[in-house]
This record gives sequence, C-alpha cells and structure tokens, in this order.
Amino acid sequence: MAKARAIVKRRKAVRNIKKITQTMQLIATARFQKCLQRAIAGRPYTERMSAMIESLSAAGSADHPLLAANDGVSRGVLLTITSNRGLCGSYNSAVLRQAGEVMREQQAAGRQLSIEVVGKKGLGYLRFLGISAERSITDVEDRIAYARVADMADRYIAMYTERKISAVDVVYTRYVSAGVQRAARLRLLPIEPPKSSDAAAAARTRIEFEYSPGPQELLGRLIPEMVKIRLYQCFNDSIVSEQVARMVAMKSATEAAGDMIKSLTSSYNRARQSGITMELLDIMGGASAIDG
Repeated sequence: MAKARAIVKRRKAVRNIKKITQTMQLIATARFQKCLQRAIAGRPYTERMSAMIESLSAAGSADHPLLAANDGVSRGVLLTITSNRGLCGSYNSAVLRQAGEVMREQQAAGRQLSIEVVGKKGLGYLRFLGISAERSITDVEDRIAYARVADMADRYIAMYTERKISAVDVVYTRYVSAGVQRAARLRLLPIEPPKSSDAAAAARTRIEFEYSPGPQELLGRLIPEMVKIRLYQCFNDSIVSEQVARMVAMKSATEAAGDMIKSLTSSYNRARQSGITMELLDIMGGASAIDG
C-alpha cells in the first residue's frame, strides 16, 4: 500500500494546485472585464484623431515639428511594455521577441537606441541579455493613470522637438478581441503620414473646414494630445491583453490539473485493487498451509 499512499499524497497536491489556478482564473476574468472597458472606450477617439491629423498632413495643411523627420539624428527610443507577473502564457515572450527584432534592425542600420521598459519581466530579460535599460517602470498592475502617461509623452515630445532623438517606437500587445492579441510595434514619433493610396483617398473625400482658432494653432494643441492618447491606448491594450493571456493560461492549467487528478485516481484504484488482491492471496496461502 506504500504506492497507493504516495499516489494519494500526489493527488492531494494536484487538487491544491487546481484550486489556486482556478482562483487565479476567476481573478483574471474579473480584472479583464474592468480593463476591457478602458481599452475599448478610447479606441474610436484615438483612431479618428489620428485619421484627421494624417489627412491634414497629407493635404499640406499641417506644419508641426512632430510631423517632420529629424534627419541626421541617429538616436532613437524604444519603449517595451511587459508585465510585472508571470503565469500569462506567451504574453511576455511575444512582446520581447518583437522588441528584439527592433533592436537588431536598429543595430544593423548603425543607429543608437535608448531602451525603456515597463514591467519586471521585460527588465529581467534585458538583464539576462546584459542590456541596461535607461528607464524602467515596475509598479504598473491593472491600470495606469493618464497623467503619468502624459508626463512620459511630454518627455518624448521635448526630446524630439529638441532634436535629441530621431524616433520613438513602442512595442506592446495590441488587443484585437478576446481570442486574438498580437505583439505590435507603433511609431509614436514622428507622426507618420498616410500611405500614398490612403492619401489619395483622403484627398478625394477631403472636406473643407473653417477653424477657430486657426488650423496651425488648433493642430498645435491637438498633435501633442494625440501622442499622449496613442501612448495611453498602448498601455490599455497591453494591460487587457495581459489579463486575457493569464485567464487563458490559468484555464488551461486548471483543466490539465483536472485531467491529472482523474489519471491519479485511476492509478490509485488500480494500486489499491492490486494491494487487496495480494492480501487475499496471502490469506489464502496461509489458510492452505494451516490445512495442510
């Protein structure tokens, strides 16, 4: 019965693990519902503002330092958004692979790169590679204040306007749906004009507006605000994607623990039956010896 007792102990341990993973799944589901509202609510506003500014830029109506390329400047900024905690499947690995591609691309082009990272997982990965991050944020959990993101964006805008950097790239996880989240790269600065086909379509459907105040003054306020909103949207997408990834990972772990419990129960029943059979054989053998 020693084998049966070992199986019982192991089954008890797996049951405890199942309770933990099931609880974590429920917590991630609750957080996902809250984060989803923030991620979805600001997306239409962000997309419409981006489309408006890109359309005006293509039409030649906008003139702003954040729309112009800083030619001759060879230093850029890469912001990578990861999580503080694990147990979220391939969420962090996908983002870090995308960040690695950006770093190799910039290195091949002979450009310098200032690396900033959000999340302990990304920071630990860079330390493992021997790469130092110039700035790091490790206290973001299931939400981040807009004022904090605005301060980050203001710093990027100041650096770009002063021609200290040539570009700001953000690597994050874009939330598409509950079943699809993809690691993505966003060019935050400079604000890129639309492609030629998009520009032609915008020119055909362009509507003349009357501005008060004038276009330059109005866009001078809108463009920095758009940079802040786009960066805030990156954080919201990353946070909700993390909760989805953790919810799916914990669901898979719970189901795997259930399957293991069933397998261990079957093994325990076989071991117990075998033990009972051996005891009966011993009894029958002893009785036969006495009768003989």
